[in-house]
Amino acid sequence: MRDKIDALTQNLNRTIVGKSEAIRLVLVALLAGGHALLEDVPGVGKTLLAKSLARSLDGKFQRLQCTPDLLPTDITGTNIWNPKNGEFSFLPGPVFANVLLADEINRATPRTQSALLEVMEEHQVTIDGVSRTVPEPFFVIATQNPVEYQGTFPLPEAQMDRFMLSLSLGYPSADEELEMLQNLQKGIKVDDLQSCMSLAEIAQLREACSQVKVETSLQQYILELVRTTRQDEEITLGVSPRGTVALQKASQALAFLLGRDYAIPDDVKMLAPHVLCHRLIPRGGRNSRSVVERLLRSLPIP
Repeated sequence: MRDKIDALTQNLNRTIVGKSEAIRLVLVALLAGGHALLEDVPGVGKTLLAKSLARSLDGKFQRLQCTPDLLPTDITGTNIWNPKNGEFSFLPGPVFANVLLADEINRATPRTQSALLEVMEEHQVTIDGVSRTVPEPFFVIATQNPVEYQGTFPLPEAQMDRFMLSLSLGYPSADEELEMLQNLQKGIKVDDLQSCMSLAEIAQLREACSQVKVETSLQQYILELVRTTRQDEEITLGVSPRGTVALQKASQALAFLLGRDYAIPDDVKMLAPHVLCHRLIPRGGRNSRSVVERLLRSLPIP
């Protein structure tokens, strides 16, 4: 399994230059059974990362370009009348995939957003009273532009809570951007990537991550960190219990990726800003990341 993870990481590093931390975070979300939200400006490689991951896995990839006129049935699928047999036939939507890229999710209307976020949580869609399960593993990477708000419908905090973690790729350094140009000249493309992990192996890795040991003292540290967000005077809305569970699962997946069968406080401290920041509302226009980092500094480490 360690060789499989290394091969998957190397595959992603071929097309995504200098973003090893972002790659690791996306793999944490995948192995922990969650979903990832990429918040960044256009053109920094969000779509490329999702495509590269899908190519590296032996699964089905679908891309959903969110627009204001997108309907819920455009996501979930719908029943189409078949005149040949005189019956309705189900036409599956893009959610029937293993890796789904929801590009610019905040450009879809709230009704359409809720359809996507429902299947993210339930792993099934219900059309005309019939429930249909989406393929497993089912992993959603959603993107949104945090700068441009014209024509967008920002996700409510209750819906942001459905994402296990959020991250930003950021601009590359000068050397990384030069390497990107050189790779372009060499002809390295996403379509050239070879599958290096099967869907059954993803399921095995998820099971292995769930077996990573978390000491009671570390669980108490996670709990104290989350509960502090609900009482801090600089925070209007604290982190939900779903965030508590997500932080432990993500810490287990990160420990596994780093070659350990036990989680440590450094795993929690590294992941806390990515798991908690999008789940809370700071007071007075404060930056949520700086608030979480302050809480991390103030709490004693077990």
